[in-house]
Amino acid sequence: MRFDPVAFLERAVPIDSTEDVDEMRELLVGTLADAGVDATVDDAGNTLATRGSGSPHVVLNTHIDTVPPHVPFERDGDTIRGRGSCDAKGPLAALLSAFLAADPDDGRVTLAVTPDEETLSTGAAALDLDHDYCVVGEPTGLDVCNAAKGRFQGTVTLAGENAHAAEPDEGTNAVRALESVLGALATFDERDDAPPTHDALGAATLTPTIVSGGTATNQIPATSELVVDRRSVPPETAEGFRASLEAHLREAAPDDVGVDFALTDRESPFLEAFSTPADDRLVTALADAAGSDVRPFTAATEASYFAERAQTVVFGPGVLADDEGAVAHAEREYVRVGEVQAAADAVETALATLLR
Repeated sequence: MRFDPVAFLERAVPIDSTEDVDEMRELLVGTLADAGVDATVDDAGNTLATRGSGSPHVVLNTHIDTVPPHVPFERDGDTIRGRGSCDAKGPLAALLSAFLAADPDDGRVTLAVTPDEETLSTGAAALDLDHDYCVVGEPTGLDVCNAAKGRFQGTVTLAGENAHAAEPDEGTNAVRALESVLGALATFDERDDAPPTHDALGAATLTPTIVSGGTATNQIPATSELVVDRRSVPPETAEGFRASLEAHLREAAPDDVGVDFALTDRESPFLEAFSTPADDRLVTALADAAGSDVRPFTAATEASYFAERAQTVVFGPGVLADDEGAVAHAEREYVRVGEVQAAADAVETALATLLR
């Protein structure tokens, strides 16, 4: 009997996988077992199953965790609503369907489903797969997304010297120094060695998001901190960004103010930018099968990790936002049943092309 991705999705969405993915993972492993496919769960919580052997090797990846709060399941005709319906249980249902339908002649296909994409991506970071192509399931409206910006985060710390506010010249005001630092953030991507504007992704962005400083209202503040959000484009790396930004801010800050910039501590690498050529075999095979456009994805994803080794795209049913506003991560999260089936059919067709 042919696997029904919509029936699977109707079982998956009611499961609360915001804080604990165990029940959702049990459903996935049990579904694979019912289809006669053995699945393993590794030490990082990834669910892995493979069909076929040899090469080329195609990986189908998505995640089973969702952001809180849980939103209950609801079916209204062609629409399934609820937390995870589009991010990313809808894409999971489509990829699972294509995986079970695959009949590799020479190559192989691996389903690799991660447990914590919405937080630290420790599952994806622990994967060590030797593969040629990867399809990462996310809500793209059935477009094939061949590139995405990365996301880095870090804290600028400025160090001055305390003094009484009545004698401001006796201290070094770390909050006042923020003025020059904020100005320097605006010119960071105008420097000579800045990453060029990417053909598909456009320019990198650098945004101050949180500021703090001082401990008393009548004291010259000795420290201030500024958190920044970086949306990167290739070929910028997290460490390259850190070193370049610290040097740029050091030039702009007053000489008597200490400047330090540190990336936020993570258990896994930052999600860096990636770009797969639009004429790559994976991109064209999936775009032809889906009859859709090729474009960048607007959010950072675990595709970053897979793209380090192989050509990678992001693809799936559902959208991050529609004309009314946010869909993914929102109270009104939904996916169209027809899109889930269309995504499953497109990936199945693309696999047949890639694996022969």
